[in-house]
Amino acid sequence: MIGKNKLPKINSRNQVAKSRLFTIEQLELTFSNGEERQYERMVGSGNGAVMIVPMLDADTILLVREYCAGTHSYELGFPKGLIDPGESPEQAANRELQEEIFYGSKQLKFLSQVMMAPAFFNAKMDIFVASDLYPSMLEGDEPEPLDVVPWPIKDYKALLRQPDFQEARSIAALMLSVDYLSPSKLSNQD
Repeated sequence: MIGKNKLPKINSRNQVAKSRLFTIEQLELTFSNGEERQYERMVGSGNGAVMIVPMLDADTILLVREYCAGTHSYELGFPKGLIDPGESPEQAANRELQEEIFYGSKQLKFLSQVMMAPAFFNAKMDIFVASDLYPSMLEGDEPEPLDVVPWPIKDYKALLRQPDFQEARSIAALMLSVDYLSPSKLSNQD
């Protein structure tokens, strides 16, 4: 049974810290049962983000290997980026493709929206599959060229075992795209 909890009342909201990417807020909350708690949350700036699973052809996905400051390592994942002011998620997805892998897409299919650590962070990311790619290059904000890595989609399980393919949103995007590209046999059963 799914509970029907009432959202807690926000009694106060105070900024604890701020960077160019995040604001940390402290919330004083009262829950419907009278319990009071203090929570902290990160509030992202901007309009959300996108991640794209580019299909070079029906059998090949394209990944990028890029530097990740959080782990001070190079990680394999899918093209991604923030949605700029005035952009739709689809426009942002097509722009990021052109900046990161030097392809545009004539067909973007929205798969899902995911959240990263919703217990303390409000960031949302729209995931797309891009097909019907065409060569197109835009200048991006990456400090160095990204390695573009083609991967056979049928070998997605080997990709999941790659030691540099660990980012949870990329794993979610991979599994959503595998499901989208090869519908489950269970979909015909009710």
